[in-house]
Amino acid sequence: MKELLRTNDPTEIAFATALLDGEGIAVFELDVHMSILEGGVGILPRRLMVADRDLFIARAILRDNGLRSVADV
Repeated sequence: MKELLRTNDPTEIAFATALLDGEGIAVFELDVHMSILEGGVGILPRRLMVADRDLFIARAILRDNGLRSVADV
């Protein structure tokens, strides 16, 4: 698994997940429970992970839709 996206914005997570699901790319979200425990203040970012084989195409999908992946930052 490789890290694709790290953000504090839940709408970016939802948008990226929908885009990747639409293309048949499995996404695993990390740090969901930690961001809930911190009380919704938005301090701790959530991460989206994808399989190694899907990383290149997943980055392209995000870039084409105006999102920045970890590698683009």
